[in-house]
Amino acid sequence: MSDSSRDTAQGAGWGAAERGTYRRLMPARTEKLSWLDPRILWAARNGVLASWFGDPTGRTRSRWVARRAAAGAPADKLIRRDVPDRFSFMVIGDTGEGGDSQYAVVPGFLKVARDTEFAVIASDVVYPVGSADDYGRKFFRPYQDYPAPIYAIPGNHDWYEDLGAFMRVFCAEPRPLPQEPRPGPLTRAWWRSLLWHRARPADEQRLAEARRLRSAPEQQAVQPGPYWAIDAGPVRIVGIDTGLLGTIDAEQGAWLREMSLGPRPKILLTGSPLYVDGEHHPCPIDGGGTVDGIVRDPEHHYVAAIGGDIHNYQRYPVEVDGRTVQYVVAGGGGAFMHATHTIPRVSVGGVTERDFRCYPLRGDSLAFYSRLYGRRLRLPRLFGLTAAEATAVIAERLGIEPGRTPEPGVRITRRTRLVASLLGAGRRPERTARFRLPVRKIYTQLFSPSSTTHSPPFFKCFLRLDVGPGAVRLRCFAATGNRRQELDPPVEDEVVIPLPGPPN
Repeated sequence: MSDSSRDTAQGAGWGAAERGTYRRLMPARTEKLSWLDPRILWAARNGVLASWFGDPTGRTRSRWVARRAAAGAPADKLIRRDVPDRFSFMVIGDTGEGGDSQYAVVPGFLKVARDTEFAVIASDVVYPVGSADDYGRKFFRPYQDYPAPIYAIPGNHDWYEDLGAFMRVFCAEPRPLPQEPRPGPLTRAWWRSLLWHRARPADEQRLAEARRLRSAPEQQAVQPGPYWAIDAGPVRIVGIDTGLLGTIDAEQGAWLREMSLGPRPKILLTGSPLYVDGEHHPCPIDGGGTVDGIVRDPEHHYVAAIGGDIHNYQRYPVEVDGRTVQYVVAGGGGAFMHATHTIPRVSVGGVTERDFRCYPLRGDSLAFYSRLYGRRLRLPRLFGLTAAEATAVIAERLGIEPGRTPEPGVRITRRTRLVASLLGAGRRPERTARFRLPVRKIYTQLFSPSSTTHSPPFFKCFLRLDVGPGAVRLRCFAATGNRRQELDPPVEDEVVIPLPGPPN
């Protein structure tokens, strides 16, 4: 097995390396998506409008669910997969920008996934707004050689066109929902309706041609709706739709409570992670309660909760009533990289730095961003940090063990500390700074989306879960875009999750 980023800098993708073969999979012409383009920001405005004028997602979702029920979808939204007691499936989150960083994941993904029963895309299948015309390049083409079904749960970007394309592709809904009557003038709902981004008519021939790329019978699957459950072998996999703002409606909440009953071990897949960036986000349910309250209930037997939305990998093993629930962030499947070096020293839910895992390592994240902004600002000698320098300064600022063995002779200089501070490297909670830019929020909202690059290392990842009668083995594999990691994807994290036995 090849070195991981925890072993060597070369294992992380740094240094001279041969680019992978992924570009052979890409279309001849690839539009480069820029999150600094005002046209993209304007098209993706619905999340902001929902936060200002009220979120219509719950009502729209209920209409989709009602239509699926009328078409004969099972009321319990349960998919029953006839698999052995030992089987494997893939999870990959936040995939579809359609550029180098998405396609760089594909060769390693196909190699690791070749004997799996199915795959799940956890959040944001297609960027920027979930348009039907983008599914060819950003879904059907990259995964055309994956031989098994692909299920999905939508992310906020899939909702920017009211989930119409997602429902067509994954739920076989042939037409969009009819528009509701416009609300009374000058109300909040009226302003939202006036400014709301709506889908353009899809190019039907283009979509039909794209579908042929994944047209083999063994690749087909129709979901009962945007949220669903899969019974496979000894486990139940529960996928929820957290809409535009990271919440679920009362109708879905009632379904989730019902599907969580019983002794069968369960794994939650969600568009919004419950633990992320050193914080707890329990995910409210309209009408009361939270998703994490359901996960934590010992009567429901959840062993893991895996969420997308944030474009990296994180894992928090949280002790809950005498058992461990693995809370995982798995949104590194292709879109721009959210920084990990801005995560402060972890102390949340009883989880400390000793137990926390992330990919990319914080030092690699800082080195990535330092070089990026060195190029953007044309100040590479000031901003550019080597991976060794970034690893060392992160360890100093956070008071933690380095992510990998430090290289000999690395000095932490005033310049190194300045760059780390300017780029928002996490700081120990007990330290205070006289001056510090508010970069954590800005990184999430602006800097990270502008971090798209078109050359390795990309620091992308995907999960493989191997399920057996007594345990689930979860592994996070890296995809850097280099040939070395393409041929032999390194394992960046691994955990064996015990499954509870039958009740006495």
